[in-house]
Amino acid sequence: MAELYLVEFKGSRKGYFLNKFYHNLKDTDYVVTQAERGEEIGRVLKKIDSEVDLSNEGRPKTILRPAGKDDLALLEDRDQRDKECRTEVIKTIQRHGLVMKVVDVETQLDGNKMTIYFTADHRVDFRNLVKELASCYKTRIELRQIGVRDEARRIGGFGVCGLKQCCNSFIKEFDPITTQHARDQDLPMNPAKISGNCGRLLCCLKFEVDSYREIKRKFPSPGTPVRTEEGDGFIQRIDIFNEEAIIRTEDGLIFRGRPGSFEVIDRKRAEKDRPTDGGKRDESRNSSTSDDRGQGDSPSG
Repeated sequence: MAELYLVEFKGSRKGYFLNKFYHNLKDTDYVVTQAERGEEIGRVLKKIDSEVDLSNEGRPKTILRPAGKDDLALLEDRDQRDKECRTEVIKTIQRHGLVMKVVDVETQLDGNKMTIYFTADHRVDFRNLVKELASCYKTRIELRQIGVRDEARRIGGFGVCGLKQCCNSFIKEFDPITTQHARDQDLPMNPAKISGNCGRLLCCLKFEVDSYREIKRKFPSPGTPVRTEEGDGFIQRIDIFNEEAIIRTEDGLIFRGRPGSFEVIDRKRAEKDRPTDGGKRDESRNSSTSDDRGQGDSPSG
C-alpha cells in the first residue's frame, strides 16, 4: 500500500498525498504533487503512520516526484512573481471600486491557475474583476474569500507565548471558541489577554478546557461553606494543577484539601450554628430546661 504523507504549501495550506511511486522521502523535502489542474509544489511535513480520518479531505492526490533544482528555481521565481501580482491586483480592485482586502496571491507551479485570497465584510460582485485579471494574466483566476483566522494563518506570525501560531503549525480546522472557555479556566475577560493576532479568541483556549472542567467537577464552587477537621470555613479557590481546594477557616487559617477531606454544609445552618452573644443565654436556658426535665422524671419519694 502507498505511504501517506502530510504536505504543506504556501500560506500554511496542508493536505494528504499518497506516495504511489515509492519515492524515498523524508521530512522537509520539497515535492511536486498533483493539483486540481496541473502540478503544485510543497514541503513534506511528516509521514503518516497511524490511521487518519480522510472523510472531509476527499481522495488523496499523488506525490509525483521529489522537487529538483529546476522546480525549486521555479518556486523562487513564482513567489517573487506572486508579490508583484498582488500589487497589481490591488490596483485593479481599487479601479473597480470594490471594497475588499487582498491577503495573498498564489500561483500554481505550472501557472495554470492563480488564486487570490481576500477578506470582505460583505458579499462582493467580482465578475468583471475576474474577467479583467484573466485577460491580463492569461490563466484561470479564482477569488477565494476567507475569514480573519485564515488571514492570520496565511500571513504567519508568533503568538503571545512566543511560539509559532498554532494555525501555522498543527491546526488544520478551526474549532468554535467562546468566552466560556476562558471563564472555565479562570482567565480574565480582557480581550488583549485572550485574543490572538487575528483579533479572535485564542485557539489554545480549547486545548486544556476539558481538563479544567473535569477537575472542577470534583469540587464545590468557590465560596461554598465546608466543614473540615480544622474547623468550618469556605472554599477560596481551586488549585487545578495540584487538584486541591484552597480552604479558609473562620479564624483565618488557610490550608489545602483534597476531594473527600471536607463536607459541604448548608450556608443557613452554618450561620445558625455560629457562636453569638446570645449563644451563652441559649446554652443556660437549655441547661435549665434540662434540669427541670430531669427533676420531673425522677421518681417520687
